[in-house]
Amino acid sequence: RFMESVQGGVSNAYSRVLALALGARWVVVAVMVASAVGSWLLLQSTKQELAPLEDRGVILASINGPDGATLAYTRRYAEAIERIGQDYPEFDRIFSNIGNPTVAQGNVFLRATPWEERSRTTQEIARELAPRFASLPGISAIPITPPSLGQGFRERPINYVIVTSDSYQNLSRVVRQFQDELAKNPGFVQVDTDLRLNKPEIRMDVDRERAADMGVSVDVIARTVETMLGGRVVTRYKRDGEQYDVVVQTVSGDRSAPEDIDGLFVRGRGESMIPLASLVTLREVVVPRELNHFGQRRSASISANLSPDLALGDALKVMDGIASEIMPPGYTTDLNGQSREFKNSSGSLAVVFALSLLFIYLVLAAQFESFVDPLIIMLSVPLSMLGALLALKFSGGTLNVFSQIGLITLVGLITKHGILIVEFSNQLREQGLDKLEAVKQAAVLRLRPILMTTGAMVLGALPLALATGAGAESRQQIGWVIVGGLL
Repeated sequence: RFMESVQGGVSNAYSRVLALALGARWVVVAVMVASAVGSWLLLQSTKQELAPLEDRGVILASINGPDGATLAYTRRYAEAIERIGQDYPEFDRIFSNIGNPTVAQGNVFLRATPWEERSRTTQEIARELAPRFASLPGISAIPITPPSLGQGFRERPINYVIVTSDSYQNLSRVVRQFQDELAKNPGFVQVDTDLRLNKPEIRMDVDRERAADMGVSVDVIARTVETMLGGRVVTRYKRDGEQYDVVVQTVSGDRSAPEDIDGLFVRGRGESMIPLASLVTLREVVVPRELNHFGQRRSASISANLSPDLALGDALKVMDGIASEIMPPGYTTDLNGQSREFKNSSGSLAVVFALSLLFIYLVLAAQFESFVDPLIIMLSVPLSMLGALLALKFSGGTLNVFSQIGLITLVGLITKHGILIVEFSNQLREQGLDKLEAVKQAAVLRLRPILMTTGAMVLGALPLALATGAGAESRQQIGWVIVGGLL
């Protein structure tokens, strides 16, 4: 009885407000136009990204040593990062993988305890680890929290590609200038590039005439250097059902410096041993570590992490602005990885949203056998968009793949309210009531089922909006959009 009296009071109050609204139609139209404009402004100001960063329970420490570093050098720093990880009770397992993809690179996996056993997220821990990793001299170590939608584990949110047909030396100068401009913006963290032209290399020039006089072929010289410095499998033997490779190689202490090559000997004419130093000339040069191409043109990729207050969409706008200022003729830009996925998904939102409105309109036109009634029903969509974007704004959410799914779902949920009112209003008009009276009665009589179904949907979406644990960051985005839009 109490709920019935409350519902009756709500219906009476609604009836009076409805009568006032129907008497001031232009005010209502102005409110709807203002809502549509507000939705557009909110849409432009809301931060955009591909997907919210989820707490996946692991942090990857990516290690990049100086070009020319040895495996032992990389291992020493990997062990230092392991010791740093042991200072945090949130990590219960630590695993290192060094020498991949080059001997100067590696990864340390810091596996966190389950969500319910810790009070901090991996993102918060990673922000605390970043300065400690940066203080390690001799390497570049970056804490990475893996992306949410299955991209590569080492993938970083920013992957900006500079493409040209110019030389790599000129491309390197442009990249350095680009990095200098990015360094002025604190939102870009740990900016790096894959174009490095400073890898040390030893060139060995063979005196072919002298080698021929000594009876030493170039092939023998190359095989000797390969065997003594790099190692070579010379045979295999079996023992207890297992097969073992026999590798010949100089002990590590005798192959740690370029001068050690002078201590090697090759066999010449008459079985005489000839010092390699008398046949070759050594010189140290600098070469690129790797030369990449993108779209069959020379390229350099700039990667970076982002601070919490800089969204991916805003970051790409900043980088496009820098590119337009400093890029010489013949240079273009492109995107890769997460940045490319974000750009593609953002471009398709408007198309998918328009298609969803068109699909709903066509279904309603067939149901009502009218092209006007569906337009009336769908006029409530701008009001719901305003509520959805406000909820997203106040909850700290972003416009991403998940919130876009929520917005498209919301269109279908909201049109249900208009269907209930318009259908009943048409039935009353068929009974002889005039248009205005039919609208009043239909709206008041349909208020209760609309409130009931809306309340049920809001309560059903609240567990999404208030979710915790694994994947909560993504579910919250959908939840708040639906809750805000329906309210």
